[in-house]
Formats: sequence, C-alpha cells, structure tokens
Amino acid sequence: MSAALNPSAAAAPDAAHDAELEEQLAHSPWRVARRRLARHRGAQLGCALVALLVLAALLAPWLSPHDPYEQDLLRRLLPPVWDAARGSWTHPLGTDHLGRDYLSRLLYGAQISLVIGLAAASIGAVIGTTLGVVAGFFGGLTDRFVNYLLTCQLALPGLLLAMALVFLIGPSTAVVIVVIGLLHWTYFLVVARSTTQQLRNQDFVAAARAAGASPLQLLWHEILPNLRSQLIVVFTLEVGLAIVAEASLSFLGVGVPSPTPSWGLMIAEGRSFMFLRPELVLLPGLALFVLVVGINLLGDGLRDATATGGRS
Repeated sequence: MSAALNPSAAAAPDAAHDAELEEQLAHSPWRVARRRLARHRGAQLGCALVALLVLAALLAPWLSPHDPYEQDLLRRLLPPVWDAARGSWTHPLGTDHLGRDYLSRLLYGAQISLVIGLAAASIGAVIGTTLGVVAGFFGGLTDRFVNYLLTCQLALPGLLLAMALVFLIGPSTAVVIVVIGLLHWTYFLVVARSTTQQLRNQDFVAAARAAGASPLQLLWHEILPNLRSQLIVVFTLEVGLAIVAEASLSFLGVGVPSPTPSWGLMIAEGRSFMFLRPELVLLPGLALFVLVVGINLLGDGLRDATATGGRS
C-alpha cells in the first residue's frame, strides 16, 4: 500500500540494481584491460609502429612509384634522393643491383612479412592450443604424450630444421608459411596447458559438467573462451618470431624465392654492395627491426593489460 502511494520507494530497488550492473560493467576484465592498454606507453608506441607498417603494406599498390619486379639495368644501383649528385625523386630510395625501385620493393616486402607472420602464427596457434587444451583437460596418458611431443620439439634446432624442410620440399611462400607454423606452436601449448589445468577444476566447469555437458562442449564453451586473453598475447609475440624466422630463411637462400620482395632476401642481395650502397642493407634491416619491435611492444602491453594485478 505504501509502495503504491510512494512511487519513489518502488523505484529505489530498480535504481540500485542498475547502479550495481553499471559498476560491474565498469570493472569487467575487458574494460579494465582496455583502460590499462590506453595508459601503456609501450603499447601505444608499438600500436603506432605496427599500424604505420600495416597501412604502408595495404597501400603499397598506390604508394609504390614503380613495379617492384620491373628491372632496368641502365639504372642499377642508383643512390637515394638525399644524394644530391645522382639521386632523384624518380627513385626516392634508389634502385638495387637489377635496377628495381627500392621503395616499391620495401613496401611490397611489408606485405610478405605480415602475411607470412600472421599465417604462420595462426597455424602454430591452432596446433599448440589444441594440444595444450587436450593435455591440460584430460591429463594422464594424453598429457604425457603431449609432453613428449613438446620435449622432442624443444630439443630440435628450429632454424636448421626449417632450412632442411624448405630445402627438401622446395622454397615457396606457402611452404615457408607451413614450415614456420609447424615449428612455432610450443608457446601456445605451454600457455594453453597450464591455464586449462587451472580452469578444469573451477566451479563453472563443474557446474557445466553436472548439467550434462560433454567434454567437447566443456572445452569449446567453458575452457577456450577463458584462454582468449593469454592466447592473444602469445599470438602477437609469435607473429614477431615468425617474421624474423622468414627473414632468416630468405637471407640464407631457403625462404621466399627471388624475385619476391622479401626483406630478408633484400638484405642478402644487398650484402655484395654493402660498402658501395649501405642503404641496400640498412633500409630493409631497419624496416624489419621497426616491425618486430612494434609487435613486441604491443604484445608486452597486452600482457601487462591482461595481467591479474596489472603492471605499470
């Protein structure tokens, strides 16, 4: 009766409930992570560097002044534009030993590095996450077998094995992606396994199991959604490692085949002219350095933002 006579008293519980919901949303893990990430200077710098190179790669067909594969032996080894004597804006960064425009090759090289890094890290994520979740959830003989695979993988020299596989199969972009992906899954496995071992005994998993959920449903609906933040961090770091691995293989002559504009291959081709034209080595090396550092800074920021207590 009093509630009917006093509408404000009836609305008070609803207002309190709405305020409680807003407070819970304000302190949700993803909102907290976004706020931490927005204040993380390293993550901001890394995001800016990665965004700049991704934008350059996407706009390469419009930013490139020439075809990156077009050769002109009459214009070979032209200096960059800052060389007042011979440089010109026709080739802002000069040309290589075959007369190909170096700026165009750098821009298209960013596409190759990003595609290989993302694709190889995705393959590694699928393999490592699957093995880690299965081992951590079931334990027993399954866990022992996966640990045996992990030990064998860690005992093998990764770069030498990748060189051997690419040499035996034949160098191509697709082969490089698959080989690097097959060799870069260990971090995903370790993180997924340890986190799954902690999650499998949580109350929400026990409640879903008591409700009749199958092991596959538990893995897909309860375990995997709670691995996203950790796996995103590992993924960013693995992209950087995959890019370095591709550049190393291309530099050694068993990676992306010529004339594809790979930064590692460009460094290898510029070695012979390093004293005459040092920028042939410095420019792709600097681009590779900036991209990998940017990815690592972004990954470090994501790790700090998603940590339980956060790090400054």
